[in-house]
Parts: sequence; C-alpha cells; structure tokens
Amino acid sequence: MPVWSPLLIAAVLWSFLPLLAFGFAGDDIREHVSRWSRPLRLLFPASFCIPYILVAIDAFHLLWSWTALYLVLPIVVTLILNDAARCDPMQQGNWRDFLVLLFLGCAVDLRWFESAWPPHFSVVGKLILLDSGLYGFCAIRQLNNVGYDLRLRTEDFTIGLRELAFFAPIAVPLGLILGFLHWHPGLPRLETAAATWLFTFFAIAIPEEIFFRGWMQNLLERRVGRTAALLTTSAIFGLAHFNKRSVTFNWRYVLLAAMAGIFYGRAWRTRHRVGTSATTHATVDAVWSLWLL
Repeated sequence: MPVWSPLLIAAVLWSFLPLLAFGFAGDDIREHVSRWSRPLRLLFPASFCIPYILVAIDAFHLLWSWTALYLVLPIVVTLILNDAARCDPMQQGNWRDFLVLLFLGCAVDLRWFESAWPPHFSVVGKLILLDSGLYGFCAIRQLNNVGYDLRLRTEDFTIGLRELAFFAPIAVPLGLILGFLHWHPGLPRLETAAATWLFTFFAIAIPEEIFFRGWMQNLLERRVGRTAALLTTSAIFGLAHFNKRSVTFNWRYVLLAAMAGIFYGRAWRTRHRVGTSATTHATVDAVWSLWLL
C-alpha cells in the first residue's frame, strides 16, 4: 500500500475536484466559464496536469515527456470540443465528439499512459482524462442531457434499483452457469457493505456512467435513435471489459457487462440522470464483490 504523503493527498484531491465541482455546481461552472476570455477558457485545462506533477515529484520520477503530455492533452480535448460546439450548435452529434470519446476510451481501457504512474496511482491519470472530458463536454461543448448531478434524488435510487431487479434474475443464473460468478454466502458487516457501495459508486460507477451513458449514449441517441444508441453503447461497454481479470479475451465478462450495460442505459435514459444508472451500476458491482466474486 502507498504511503500517503501530503503531495499524494493533494494530487488525489486535485484530480477529484473537477468531478465534485461539476457534480454539485455544473450549471454555475458553465455560466462562469462562458464569461471567461477565449484564451483563458481554452488554456485553463492545462491545470489538470498538476496532479501528475505532484505524484511524480513525490516518487522522484518527474519526466518532462509525461508532463508535456498531461499539459497539452486536456487543451487538445478542449480545442476539439470547442470546434464541435462551433460546427454543431444544435448538438446533433459531431465526428469531433466521437473522436474525443474514442481517444479517452482507448487511453483508459488500453492503459496507454499507465507507465507514467507509480503503483496504485494510475487512477489519478484516469481522473485527469475524465476531468478533461468533463470540462470539454460540460463547460465548453455545453452538451445537454448528460445528467451528471451528485445532488441525488429519491427517484435515482428507485429507478436504479428497479433496473437491478430486472437484471439480477437474468445475470445471476447465467453467470453461475458460465462459471463467471461464484456464490459466497455470508452477511458482511453493515459498515463494510456501505463502504463497498460508496467506493464503487464514486470511484467506478460515476466515471463510467458519465462516459458511457452521459456522453456516448447521449450523443448516439441524436444520431441513431434511442434503441440503437442503447444497444450500441451496451455492446461497447461490454467490449471495454475484454481485458479485465484475464490475460486473454474474457468473453464471459464481455457478455455479462454488455447485458448489464442495457439495464444501466435504461436507468440513465429514464430521466437522463447519471446518478440513476450509477445506482444500478454500483449496486451490481457491490453485490458481485461481496457475494458473487
């Protein structure tokens, strides 16, 4: 386990700050950013490289090549999405939007930049990519219907748990038959279960649901319709798990993740709220880790 120095704590907090800021004050941020000068709006994302600098200094492994990458990459994402906003003011979905999604998705799933980070801290690099996308899509592109709001409502939980109730009777028997799931009976301590769910919700479900539902499914709906967008996003979500828990193509994980994506997507599109699909997602993953891993 890493030793948490002040630099590492500052890096993690800095990388989480945009996620929390957009989650609790997204409309206010968009309004403030829109009043900035053009150079400030386009160059501000360079500040997202600071967590890398802090972690690298702490590890005595600061490389200027990686510093340049994390300095320039958020600006490039911003420039592309600024251009998308100019070329597609009606927000019908532009090739520039999908280019950004393709790059961010591949960078995370194929672990392009993990060698820049010491053990246990590659998650900070993933958060920098997410922060870049949040700033670009929400503050610059001002994409509507993303539904990223951490001020959760009762309906987020009721709809999210409804989709879990639809998914579980299909996924659990199939997963057991395929040998992907393994039943581990037992009642965890309440604080253990709560901590598992909260960690999964904020560290896994929220980032993935912003990307796959708030951005990808949202944009695809404008191009190919609700049903095709749901199925396409779910298939891509499944394929994004091809290298999880396996050194080869993990088709069982892909199949079950794609099926899960259908129900996550259904939860999101009911009210266009990331909190709803994240509720389904976090509960599925928590139940899996506590009883079926």
